[in-house]
Amino acid sequence: MANKRIDEPTGIETVGHEWDGIEELNNPLPRWWVTTFWLCVVFSIGYMVVYPAIPLLKSGTEGMWGWSSRGQLAAEMDKAATERKPVLDAIAATSLDAILADPKMLDQAKAGGKAAFKQNCVQCHGAGAAGGIGYPNLKDADWLWGGSAQDIEFTITHGIRSPGVDTTRTSLMPSFGKDGVLQGGQIADVTSYVRSLSGKAPNDAAAQRGAAVFAANCVACHGTDGKGLRQFGAPNLADGVWLYGGSQEQVSASISKAHAGVMPAWAGKLDAVTIKMLAVYVHSLGGGEKFQAAAPAAAAPPADGTGNAKP
Repeated sequence: MANKRIDEPTGIETVGHEWDGIEELNNPLPRWWVTTFWLCVVFSIGYMVVYPAIPLLKSGTEGMWGWSSRGQLAAEMDKAATERKPVLDAIAATSLDAILADPKMLDQAKAGGKAAFKQNCVQCHGAGAAGGIGYPNLKDADWLWGGSAQDIEFTITHGIRSPGVDTTRTSLMPSFGKDGVLQGGQIADVTSYVRSLSGKAPNDAAAQRGAAVFAANCVACHGTDGKGLRQFGAPNLADGVWLYGGSQEQVSASISKAHAGVMPAWAGKLDAVTIKMLAVYVHSLGGGEKFQAAAPAAAAPPADGTGNAKP
């Protein structure tokens, strides 16, 4: 303070300190800046009074207007739900076959199903629904339990081996190697035979020996031609589509130690209309089949021949 002085050239007082002989003039702030600053202070006080702004220990001030971004989002969601309700009610009241036959309703159901698929299904089946090792490709025509819209809806609703769900689809293939049902040479032979069904291996002596092993252990679920039985969820082994890989090593590993993948039951997690739209969307991806009346129930397979997802 004692070093303050009036700068003679400008007639303005200095701030009282200097650096290497350089002094700073104590110029007043521009009036426009001061005015803007105080307006911002007044605006801030008003904002804190009107809107939620001050954090407290467990919550925060709500403001005089009671507005919040969460409340605004909820209102917008309610509005959107109200706008969608007539469409969803119509889909809920219409059978799957009727939806598939109505182009307008089909487009609406597919749009809803696509949105639900992106939110709930891409984690396993991929954004393009092409799946991967252990996760089925939903775009081809290979179906363990049937590819009609009704079959797909049932699978989505009840899941596959979904824990705690009595109505879930269930198939259990024994681990032929781990459980000691087959020896190493037999597993190698039946692997060659299984791969020969789809042309991935020659019908050589090993495959011919494997045919006898297959007949004794596998036909109960996969059928004499290896094309599978859907009532058991047993895959078609003759079409070249493999859920867990089709190499000699991969098929042998699947026979030795069977896989038992799990798909959750979506009933209770998704509403019935969303599940119906998902079924329509998946059915439309390229592999959907026409609805067929259920075949008479088949006898249960023996304990050592229950079908499983294709190796």
